[in-house]
Order: sequence, then C-alpha cells, then structure tokens
Amino acid sequence: MPFYNDLRPDEDLAKKDYALVFPDMNVTEKKRTIKKLLKLREGLGNEITQKRADENLLVASWNIKEFGHTTQRLYEAYFYIAEILARFDLIAIQEVKSTLKDLDIIMRLLGSDWRYLINDITEGVAGNSERSAYLYNTKRVQFAGLAGELVLWDELTANSQVKQLKRTPYITGFRSGWKSFAMIDLHLHPGDDPDDVETRAEEINLLVTAVGEKISKSRFWNDNLILVGDFNLYREKDKDTLDFIHQAGYKEVEGLEGVDTNASLTEAYDRFFIHSHKYFILGKNSQGLDNGDAFNPFNYVYQFGEEQTYKQYMKKQYTGEKDLDDPKNLTSYFKHPWRKNQLSDHFPIWFELIIDSSDRFLEEKLDSFQ
Repeated sequence: MPFYNDLRPDEDLAKKDYALVFPDMNVTEKKRTIKKLLKLREGLGNEITQKRADENLLVASWNIKEFGHTTQRLYEAYFYIAEILARFDLIAIQEVKSTLKDLDIIMRLLGSDWRYLINDITEGVAGNSERSAYLYNTKRVQFAGLAGELVLWDELTANSQVKQLKRTPYITGFRSGWKSFAMIDLHLHPGDDPDDVETRAEEINLLVTAVGEKISKSRFWNDNLILVGDFNLYREKDKDTLDFIHQAGYKEVEGLEGVDTNASLTEAYDRFFIHSHKYFILGKNSQGLDNGDAFNPFNYVYQFGEEQTYKQYMKKQYTGEKDLDDPKNLTSYFKHPWRKNQLSDHFPIWFELIIDSSDRFLEEKLDSFQ
C-alpha cells in the first residue's frame, strides 16, 4: 500500500516528524482524499484479482497522460494514481515526459519496496518528448538484467519510409517465481487518417519482423515476450494490423479483447500481445478466459456530479473563454479535459500471470517415465 502520511491530522504530525510529500495540503483536501481512497480501494478490491504469494503476478500497463508535464494535477490525484499502481506488481508506463517530477512523487508515495527503470526521451517533434518506464514491487518481481532500446537496422528498413519507431521501444527483462520474461513497452503512432493507419501498420510490421529475426537467431535473452502499451489501434481501421500481429504468433490477453481502454469509451488502444512457450500460463477468469481487464478509475473518483466540488480548482486552471459558472460549461470542462488531466485519458490494463508451474512440470515429468 502507498504511504498516507500527508493525510494525517495535525495532532499526528505534532507527535512525530513524518516525511511529507505535500506539506501544505489542507484539512478539506485530506478528508476528501481519504473518502475517495476508501471508495477507490473498494473498487480495486472488487475488480482486480488478488495477489497470491509465490503463485501469481499482476502485470499492468498504463498510459498516464502528460506524466511529468501537466500542471493541473491536484495533490489528491497523485494518491489515486499511486493507489492504483500499488494494486499491481509490475507496470509498464507510457507518456513519461522529459521531467520526472510526477514519477518522483509517485515513487515517494509507493515507498521503498518499489523501483523504476526508464529509457531516454525520444527527441524531435515526432517523439513528443516521451520516454517509457517500468515500475515494479521488489518483493514480488525482480529486474533480470536485460534493458535496452530496440533499434531497427538499415537492411530491415531499406524499402520502408519508416526508419525508426517514433517513440523508441523499451525492452526489459524481469523474473518472478518460475517465470522470466521480457517486455517491450510501446507507444505507437497516433491518428485515424489513412496515412496514420499506414504509418502505424508499418511500425508494427518492422517491429514484429525485427523481433522475429532476433528470436529465430536466439539473440533474445528470453523467448517469453510481451508487447505492451498504447498501440493506438482502432477497431475498424486497424483490423489488418491486428491480424498481422496474431499471424506472427502473438496471443492477445482474452479478457481484454474488445474492451474500451480510453476514457471516452470508444476504442481499445491499450493491449498486451504475448509470444511464449507452454509454461507461460495466464490465470483464468470465471468465464474461462485469460484473466485480464481494464480498470476505469472514474467509477470511483472524479465522478460526474462532482463538478461543484472541484469548481474552484477548475476556474483557477481554466484558460478558455467559456463561463464556468454556467453548469453546462462546467460539466463539459470537467468531463474533458480536466478530470483526464488529473488521472489520464487512458485506463490501466492488466493480466494475471501464473508464476508457479510446479504441478504441471512434475506431472509431465512423471508421464515421461510411463
């Protein structure tokens, strides 16, 4: 669980010199944050599979909007983000910006059991000053030594207008229990115009081809590979690209197939695609599908109907020309973009990995003696 020292009353703080992240947080903000955290924790407990020591690992991905650049996040938003992240064991993060301000705040709230790994920002306009990150709970998962950026080579891109992916893929290895695996954190080219769809398809084609060549030549550290992140895939316009990924031997987490992952509830941008051997087993949900889903935090925090609660903050931050004293304008701004700037315009996605294959391994070895 995250640290909640900032939410203590003044009498607690007078007794002990607690380390605070937000020392000027007022009583009203503390009380509101505590109430919302209780509601959020209940929702997380109901919707997300429980961690089981030495049995499973909860792997997640989250494109956290403008993580490090936006100046609109309230103190309470950081607690909500930390609470969600702490529910998982390993999280791939996209859209970490050049400044690590937000990441540093979150790490202070998560505590000393957590570590992070980041790559360098992708420079240039197309890179959007972004980098990728992995956050992981050291009690549940370990960094396995592999970390690097996946770079395309001249022979591969000779006949392509795409020479490198716009945001450099970040490949990193992890180990937990019986399982070791590599993750490639991606944030693909956005947009739904024909040129955008074509560019995104080519990014995927080159990436999957490059990875396939490395696997065939045993140049990867591990055959268990997870493509993860914000693929910006549109259900209708990117069907061919999705088919190509599947045909290349990647299995999508079944519980996430077709699930909306953006806050507007229109597309499944965020995905996991897995290339693995037979012992890389995912947990199953009550329908017998791979156990995974998207979590909508707006069911618990920054809900519709709370516009008046945050009106003073919105009016202070608003730079448009509409009158926010008009309830319609206030609700519209609250829905988009204000509450998305507090958390994100994407939902976190997750799946359950079984990290103890003892029974299956032993049963197969016993059968081999028959």
